Amino acid sequence: MSNAATLDHELNQAILSGKALEAFEKYYAEEIVMEEPGVEPHRGKDVNRKREQEFFSSVEAFHGAELLASAVEGNTSFSQWKWDVTLRGMGRILLEQVAVRTWRENQVVYERFYYNKG
Repeated sequence: MSNAATLDHELNQAILSGKALEAFEKYYAEEIVMEEPGVEPHRGKDVNRKREQEFFSSVEAFHGAELLASAVEGNTSFSQWKWDVTLRGMGRILLEQVAVRTWRENQVVYERFYYNKG
């Protein structure tokens, strides 16, 4: 298994075990750029840490997450997810998304999410 594959597996397992914020601190670079459909990329660890904290604090109930598939090619990893959560003010939602991560020096430097909004 390549280094990116090992690290991506560790990151995904941390997310599945409820340690997403801890994993963010360990696996994401200071210069991380995170991008979602339809919005400008968010740059820097401080900005993205705040966004991650806001998302997880908006979760009223966590009903489950499933890693459907993952793959690594070189320094790029792909993870297909299914999430079942109740969000404050939004109710229960099922979200399917793909996360594409670029790894450099054992950390994620770029992550883009693909999903349908609404």
